[in-house]
Amino acid sequence: MSNVEWDTLLFMVGLFIMVGALFKTGIIKILGELAASATGGNVLLTTMLILVVSTLVSGFIDNVPYVATMTPIVGHLASTMTGPHHHHVLWWSLALGGDLGGNLIAVGSSANIVMLSIAVRSGHPISFGEFTRKGIVITMISTALCAIYLWLRYFVLA
Repeated sequence: MSNVEWDTLLFMVGLFIMVGALFKTGIIKILGELAASATGGNVLLTTMLILVVSTLVSGFIDNVPYVATMTPIVGHLASTMTGPHHHHVLWWSLALGGDLGGNLIAVGSSANIVMLSIAVRSGHPISFGEFTRKGIVITMISTALCAIYLWLRYFVLA
């Protein structure tokens, strides 16, 4: 029991409770409808919006509950759009943004929290500031590359 990362475990429990509350209160449905109206059915705009918003938001809250929260929103958006690849590109933009955003700051991914805790216990602490300075650069570069990839793969070469 002494080896269990209790802080991390309780952090994850709290995040999943928060996601459940968002479902229960109907906020998820409202967000899906707002996103659909904001993009006007433009698949490229929706793709880039999902990628950028997912990267930024999952950088500040854990990416696992964020993606779990966004899944019904992306499903709703995909059902309102037409085009040969719209389902694939929207899901890929969520997957890439949600995953890469976890590198932005330390709390963006539970793996980061566990790693920082282990680094401290091993005598090699990494400060929040140091992680964030490097994480911002890596996240910006990787998100830009993903935007180019999604555009080429699903809109230019499709």
